[in-house]
Amino acid sequence: MAAGEGSGTDNRRTGTLYERKAEAYLTARGYQVLERNFCWKGGEIDLIAWEGGYLVFIEVKFRSDGRKGEALEAVGEIKRRRICRTARVYCMKRKIREDVPVRFDVVAVTGREIRLVKDAFWM
Repeated sequence: MAAGEGSGTDNRRTGTLYERKAEAYLTARGYQVLERNFCWKGGEIDLIAWEGGYLVFIEVKFRSDGRKGEALEAVGEIKRRRICRTARVYCMKRKIREDVPVRFDVVAVTGREIRLVKDAFWM
C-alpha cells in the first residue's frame, strides 16, 4: 500500500489515489494491468501487469515531499522480501508457469513527480 499521512482510512484513500495515478502512468507506457491490490495473509502487491514479455509485480510508494525520505527508500529489505513471497503465492494461485519471466518494478511518487524504476529488485 502506498504511504500517506493521517489516519488509516486517509492512508488507504491516499494509497488508492496514487495507485490509480501509477496505473494510468504505466498503462500509457504499455503495461497491461491484470490485478490491483492482490492480498494474502503475508502481504500485498499494489499492481500486477504484463509488460515486454514479463509478469511485473509493482509496488507504488507515495510521499507528499522529501521530508520523510524519498518514496523509493520506503521499499526496504523486509518489504522486498514480503513482496517476493506474495509474488510466489500469486504465481501458485494463478498457476503461472515457472518459466514465465517476472520482474519487480517500483513506481515512486513524490509530490507531483512520478518515477518508474524497472527491475528494482529480485526474488
